[in-house]
Amino acid sequence: MDKNYVSWIGELKQKFQQAQIKAAVQVNRALLEFYWNLGSEIVDKGKRATWGSGYMKQVSDDLRAEFPEVKGFSYENLRYVKRWYLFYTTEESNLGTSCSQIDTEVLFQIPWGQNLVIISKCKNKTEAFYYAKETIQNGWSRAILGMQIESKLYEREGKGIHNFDIHLPKPQSDLAKQLLKDPFNFEFLTLTKDFQEVELERGLVTHITQFLLELGQGFAYVGKQVKITIEDENFYLDLLFYHLKLRCHVVIELKAVAFMPEFAGKLNFYLSAVDEQLKHPSDNPTIGILLCKSKKKTIVEYALRNMDTPIGVSEYQITQALPENLKSALPSVAEIEAELDGINLEIKKNLGGLKYE
Repeated sequence: MDKNYVSWIGELKQKFQQAQIKAAVQVNRALLEFYWNLGSEIVDKGKRATWGSGYMKQVSDDLRAEFPEVKGFSYENLRYVKRWYLFYTTEESNLGTSCSQIDTEVLFQIPWGQNLVIISKCKNKTEAFYYAKETIQNGWSRAILGMQIESKLYEREGKGIHNFDIHLPKPQSDLAKQLLKDPFNFEFLTLTKDFQEVELERGLVTHITQFLLELGQGFAYVGKQVKITIEDENFYLDLLFYHLKLRCHVVIELKAVAFMPEFAGKLNFYLSAVDEQLKHPSDNPTIGILLCKSKKKTIVEYALRNMDTPIGVSEYQITQALPENLKSALPSVAEIEAELDGINLEIKKNLGGLKYE
């Protein structure tokens, strides 16, 4: 087959897929604009009309009769439409912001399902808009969005201790700050109480997808225990990444203990070496992130004060594995199932053999 023809077909496929995406976005926007206006009218009619408290059920029945194929007119969804509108227009969730200042443009850019997750899990309008914007930027699904809210990303982002303002120009320093969550959430790992750094490193690499999701958008994994040689001596970086937005390498050092000032000195040494040996002339300065089991704010600030390279320090959270002696004291799955079978049998006897759900 002619190569030009194959290339042309490939271009047509790509253009059609782009058109499909644009159409889906436009349909989503139109739907959400309709929902917003519908929510406004539902609230207004509820205040002014004398139709009684059950009028929304009647509205649902009438609209579904006219449009039986449209799922969005169910009574449950209409209640969500009203709740969505009220979440952003009532004073409590608005934090004093007038309705005219609500940036509905942001809300209309994310799917209805993600909007529902946000109003179900967020405490106020400020937090809700943060997650809405992050959903747009990162393309989060409902599941990922829910997980990020439950991990309290809004409260953790940008909370690490750093010297980025000193060593990085704006806007690079502002973007670098967003990399530092405190604490980082590594609850996808299960480690023993006295875990070693090598176990932490191995677990993060094994679960690299979850790790990259926690780090945030823009990180590209380069490798673990990356070797750099200086005057015939070998040194090994725990984890090396490249950040596509910051256009720089990011060295992550892992510590299974509380922060100590010498950790910052060693990371400073690594960053200087990476800038000398790995940094491309067009790259920005390498950034270091030190992840410790715990830290004391003033000690970290003193340690970073006179460092020559951009370094941030954060804690991390993990799930502790059950000790072996406790594991043995817990019932096995087979024992739990046997116990449930016994309970079900007892229920059947008490119900006289009647079927039950």
